[in-house]
Parts: sequence; structure tokens; C-alpha cells
Amino acid sequence: MHPKYLSLIVALALGAASLDAAASGYRFGSQSVSAQGSAESNGAEAADASTIFANPAGLSRLEGRQFMGGITALVPHSTYQDSGSTRFTRTPTGGKASQDDYAPSAVAAPSLYYSQKIDERWSAGVGVFVPYGTKLDYDWDWSGRYALTNIKLEAVTINPSVSFKVDEHHAFGFGVDAEFMKARLGQGVDVPGTIAAAQATGTGAMLARQIAALGGNPALLARAGDAHAGVEGKDWGYGFNLGYLYSPNESTRFGIAYRSSIKHELKGGAVWDFSTVTTDPVVNQVLQAAAHRSNSAARVELRTPETLSINAFHQFDAKWAGMADVTWSRTSRMENIDIQFIGTTEGDETIRQQWKNTVRVSLGANYKLNENVTLRGGIAHDDAPVRSDTLRHAALPDADRMQLSFGANWKLTPNSSLDLAYSYLDFKDANGNYTNNCNPTATSCTGNGETTRGTWKTHMQLLGLAYNYKF
Repeated sequence: MHPKYLSLIVALALGAASLDAAASGYRFGSQSVSAQGSAESNGAEAADASTIFANPAGLSRLEGRQFMGGITALVPHSTYQDSGSTRFTRTPTGGKASQDDYAPSAVAAPSLYYSQKIDERWSAGVGVFVPYGTKLDYDWDWSGRYALTNIKLEAVTINPSVSFKVDEHHAFGFGVDAEFMKARLGQGVDVPGTIAAAQATGTGAMLARQIAALGGNPALLARAGDAHAGVEGKDWGYGFNLGYLYSPNESTRFGIAYRSSIKHELKGGAVWDFSTVTTDPVVNQVLQAAAHRSNSAARVELRTPETLSINAFHQFDAKWAGMADVTWSRTSRMENIDIQFIGTTEGDETIRQQWKNTVRVSLGANYKLNENVTLRGGIAHDDAPVRSDTLRHAALPDADRMQLSFGANWKLTPNSSLDLAYSYLDFKDANGNYTNNCNPTATSCTGNGETTRGTWKTHMQLLGLAYNYKF
């Protein structure tokens, strides 16, 4: 692929990948519109070039050269209701107790696949898709602002793949994953709570004297507001995926697919903004120095979860086909998120996740309405990796969900077709009671020491459209 086209594809994918997580964890729930129509149960079907994502061994079933270009729009509806969030001093955080506009109203993510049969045994292809993504923008004065005000995670994977057909019954596939990821996170800084703690311990008077000596107005300490912190970073990571497809006969297929973990070291910077604390820049400067908060380089290390899928496909007759998929994800890879501030005396900021591994189960069916139209449908249950209410952070208020999907393939010409898909996802209510184990008065760590206590409610719709062409 020519470098200029590769750069353009990555830019377009990242530009569109600002979305709520529609699948377990930060994983985006649809990398193929045709797969979305059957609730991602078609890993062994290998009907088009998107098999590169589901199982690269399926490339062995595709004739000639094939292209698929699709886009999936995500329309979330999420609300939050507070039930007693507190500062580290165990006094109420104040602020807005409810949120109903922190998720984007509608966003979209693209996917591109190309496959080519080389000879009777070898096939190759490349896929570009969005594996992870989330975007939440809470109000800066909401009750959980000390845990989070905003988060944006974007990722795009480029996945060249090959398959080898041993005989009519066995095929293997292999792919390389090059994944670009960038993330940004913001949160409020509890300056009022810090001042209250300082006054309780007798150090508040020292702050007032220091401010007065520099020509500031110490009376403003009583009316101080929050500061704000922002951290961002980006990185390329690399992994691989494997696939095996067993076809006992032309009507039945069984598949196994594995996608490896990818290690990322997101590097960027941290910015502390104390300009909003008071109207007096001297007061703000003194408080920032007293809190030992300075702009610096930042780093976050993480590993994406590997997945193992087992799936099956069977053509019952000329019209009906059934399929199933079970996917295990090692989301326990995502333990704690440790934000390191490089070149400073500030300790790490830790977001505790301690996720558990998850299983996704889906069932689907195809019905050939006529020579030009095939209808699809599917249902799936997806576990959330969150272990308990005390580990449910505002950055990912995830919960178990059910997915109901419908789709269709409409043949436009002998060589081209459209895929359409609609999915509805219903999440269980997500109760949170998360406490940060650090607080602003500590020097060995960074944090607000807040407790975010409330309930998130979410449902979501996905709309997909893709164009297929066979050369």
C-alpha cells in the first residue's frame, strides 16, 4: 500500500472513531457491516473480505479480488444519576447530580477490506478497522468531576493477512496487526477540598501569609474553585492473528480464530490548569506550587486483551443458514491504568480497573429471500469486564448487555452489492461506588481521593452500510 494512501486511511479512521464503546470494555462492537447483521456470529461463514478480521483462514473461500468499504454509525443514549458522591474529606462534591448529554449524539467508524486469490492454495488481503474507541464529555461541574471530566480513546488497526488452503477440508490463516492508538483524559482538581484540609491541619494560615507576601489576596481562598488536569498520549503497537477453518462438507464449517494482545506505551504530556481557581493569578500560582502540580511529559503503559473465538456455520437448505460464535477475551490484561508524570516529583495517578475475563455468545441466521436479497438476524450476550460497583469508574461505566441485530445483503449487479445492518444494545443499569485511593494532600501519589457514587443507564443503536465489489 502506497504510504500516502496509508496515511490518509489512518487519518480518516481516527477522525471517525470518536465513539462510546459498544462492546465489552473499550472494544468497538462492529468491524464489519455484514457481521453486524448477524450479531457477529458469522466468523465461520467467510462470505466476504471482512473475514480478514473474523478469521483470516476464510480468505481461502473467496474468489478473484474483492473489496468491502463500510461505515457504522453509533447512536447512544446514556444518563447518570448521582447518589452521594463525596470529596476526600467525605463532604459532598456538589455540582450537577444528573447527566444526560455526556455521550456523543451520533458518531461513525469506517472499515475497509480487500482480498485477492493468488492461486489455488494461497490468498491474501488487508483490512483497516477500528478495534477500540470511546468518547465521554461530562460537564466540568458534574458531581463526579474529580474522577473524570472527559475521555477520548481512538485506535485504528491495519491488518495484512494471508491464507493457505491445505485441501478441500482444511485452511489456515495468518495476519499481522499494526495498531495506532491515542488517548486523552481530563479531570477536575479538588482545590477547595485541599484548602479545607490545609486549614484543618493549620497550614492554611501559612498559605495565606505566602499569598499576601507576593501581593495576592488571601481572602479569595474562601471562594476558590476547581483546577483542571489533562493528560494525552499516543503510540504504535504490533501483534498478530491466526485462523483455522475446517469444512467437513460444502454446507458446514467450523472455525477457530485468535488475535494477540498488543502492548502500547502511550507517550505525551500532562497539563495542569489552575487559572480557573480564583480571579487572582498570585493565589492560583501559590496553590499550584503548594499542590506540587507542574506541566510535564507523561506515559501510560497498557496491553490490549487477546481474544479466542470458536464458531460454526451450516447451510440447512437453499434458503436457510445458521451460525454461532463464542469469543473469550482476556480483558484481565487491562488491570490498573497508571499515569506516570515524567521528570517531576509527582507520584503516579492510578485508575483501578482490575478487570475480569469475559465471554461473548452470539447466534445468527441467514435467509435467502430471492436471488438478489439475503436477510440476516442475530442475538448476542456480552459480559462486562467490571468486577464490582467499587471498581466501576466514570471512564468506563460498563455493564453486561444484550444485542439484537438485523441485516440484509442486496445484490445490485452480478459483481456488486450493498450490506445493511441495524443493532439495538440494551445495557444493564451500572451502579458505581468508586473511591480513589489517593488524595491531593499526598506526595507519593496523584489523585483527588473522591468517591463517585451513582447509576449509569445506557442503550444504543448501530446503523451500518457497506459496499462490496468483486473484480
